[in-house]
Amino acid sequence: MDLIQQRTVNCPYCGEPLLLLLDCSVPEQEYIEDCQVCCRPITVTLKCEDPDDLFLSVRREDD
Repeated sequence: MDLIQQRTVNCPYCGEPLLLLLDCSVPEQEYIEDCQVCCRPITVTLKCEDPDDLFLSVRREDD
C-alpha cells in the first residue's frame, strides 16, 4: 500500500494541469494549495480510507 499518491487535476481558475502529491495516511482532509501557474488558492478535499479507492475534489476557494 503506497500512502503517497500522485494525481493530476486541472486548476479550477486557469484550467492548467497540476500534479498533486496526496498523503493518504490521513483518511479525510481538506486544505488549500496555490496553483503553480496562476497562484490562486485551490481548496483540495481528499478522502482515502483505501489508497486504491480515493475521492479527490478541487474547487475555487470562493465556491
